[in-house]
Amino acid sequence: MYRKKKRSWVKHLDFIILDMLAAELALFIGVYLRFDGSIIFLDRFEMYPLYQNMAKILPFLDLTGVLFTETYTGILRRTKYQEITSTFWHALINFLGVLIYMYANRTSYYYSRSALGYFGVAMVIVTYIFRVIWKRVIRRRKLLDVNKSSMIVVAESTTVDHCLSEIAHSPYTEFKVEGVAVVDKDMVGESIQGIPVVASADSLFEYLRTNVVDEVFLDGNTRASEESLAGRLVEQGLTVHMSLIHTNNLMPNRIMETYGDYVVLTTSMHIANNRQAFLKRMMDIVGAIVGLILAFIAFIIFAPVIKIQSPGPVFFTQTRIGKNGRRFRFYKFRTMYVDAEERKKELLEKNEMQGNMFKMENDPRIIPIGHFLRKYSIDELPQFWNVLIGDMSLVGTRPPLEDEYEKYALHHKARLSIKPGLTGMWQVNGRSDIKDFEKVVALDTEYISNWSLGLDIKILFKTIAVVFEGKGSK
Repeated sequence: MYRKKKRSWVKHLDFIILDMLAAELALFIGVYLRFDGSIIFLDRFEMYPLYQNMAKILPFLDLTGVLFTETYTGILRRTKYQEITSTFWHALINFLGVLIYMYANRTSYYYSRSALGYFGVAMVIVTYIFRVIWKRVIRRRKLLDVNKSSMIVVAESTTVDHCLSEIAHSPYTEFKVEGVAVVDKDMVGESIQGIPVVASADSLFEYLRTNVVDEVFLDGNTRASEESLAGRLVEQGLTVHMSLIHTNNLMPNRIMETYGDYVVLTTSMHIANNRQAFLKRMMDIVGAIVGLILAFIAFIIFAPVIKIQSPGPVFFTQTRIGKNGRRFRFYKFRTMYVDAEERKKELLEKNEMQGNMFKMENDPRIIPIGHFLRKYSIDELPQFWNVLIGDMSLVGTRPPLEDEYEKYALHHKARLSIKPGLTGMWQVNGRSDIKDFEKVVALDTEYISNWSLGLDIKILFKTIAVVFEGKGSK
């Protein structure tokens, strides 16, 4: 699932909030300096309500200025000296808004000119300090590639240089170009502008299957059938960006975006807007906090029992495969003996699943209390930590084991195009009764293609019902 790029003002919501806080602090400083702090602490001072009302109106004046100006355009690329000019004009617009407010309410006579002067100067200084500090934080995070999408560029040898020069070298994008595939000659092992050539036309899909890739940029100058290629990539669960060409047969989930000087048509299995993505993450955080409280209670009750029945750690940790092949540490209450992973090889012939998953009725590796923990999904509670730190979501697709992932066919990877979840379509539609892995993949891709916040809430309620009925993992 692809998260749509933010609109300009939403993209800089953090700076908007910081500027509002800076304006409020500047007003406090201006009034404090003029009245030596007395107006702050003496509610009976006759002019206090005037400044109190101004403090209330300041955020609206600031937001109005944002909507009618482009004060945040290119803010991360500005130098400290350029930021001084931008900050000055931003503060001036806010100050003019304050003056208009005062004269419109016919209260300008009652405001101290000294307080307003201090306020104006403080607004420039405080806003500038806040912006510079926050830009430094953002730049450091972006330079560390934190939470950046991994992108592969597909182009011909004659156009790849221009393509990479436009989209691959800005350090402040939301993606990182990890490699390039040259489709008209074999250049694997070479490097173009510091970007490694990782695949040719023949090896592209094998590379995508075995490596972490979130997005693919298709240069519109390639001679290959772009629409057909884009369709195959989307079926794999990847997000595809195409420079504008004839696209009558492309999937309906598509939006127009710009990458460098390219105008591209972006298509994916499902495209979420920023409000949806924000609400899903907020739901994850709130749910994770509640879930971790339950996990703590469960730990107090069941940790001694697990220790007595099978000496060893209370928690079971394992490397699982997350979004688009990312590896992460996965946590559960231990329900099996400590040698369970070694004994799994002996039980593979008794696997009841058809495909790349292992499931067995009456698994002898499970300790006595483990059956109860699994029946009511209590063993899953520590995974709320994975949800809180962002490795997982409340609702998604179940993360596979490393050895299962290595056996995936190309179309299986589509189920990894979103964050894995504690629960999902498979869990609430007969988890223990579904024996065919292809059915699991079909349910997961159905969830991704039709995702909505309403669907997540519906699955969560169904999950609660399934847990109380004792229909967890066997």
